[in-house]
Amino acid sequence: MLFTLLVALALTALAADINGKWTGQMSRGDRTVETTFVFKVDGEKLTGTVTDGRGGSQNIEDGKVSGDTVTFSVTTQRGKRTFTGKVSGAEIKFKREGGQNASEFTAKRAN
Repeated sequence: MLFTLLVALALTALAADINGKWTGQMSRGDRTVETTFVFKVDGEKLTGTVTDGRGGSQNIEDGKVSGDTVTFSVTTQRGKRTFTGKVSGAEIKFKREGGQNASEFTAKRAN
């Protein structure tokens, strides 16, 4: 029983494997923009880029993956945007804060 408990704790401590390319439809005011995320995970440290449908690319800052939770920010011309997500298989359900409106969207692993 102790062994089972230790294995369960070890598995929950592992960061989700989100390395690679993800895409999602993010609301921006009255329109929706295709957004691409390229994630690189090293332990709990998350780096990479976020590219919107207009070709603008921002580097991920303060990125972290802990278990199934992903957090990072990007700095745009209009200020800092913070992303918090929950990983579930090939999807990440994100909440984006900063700017005029908070929004929620789902990113899916790209092939």
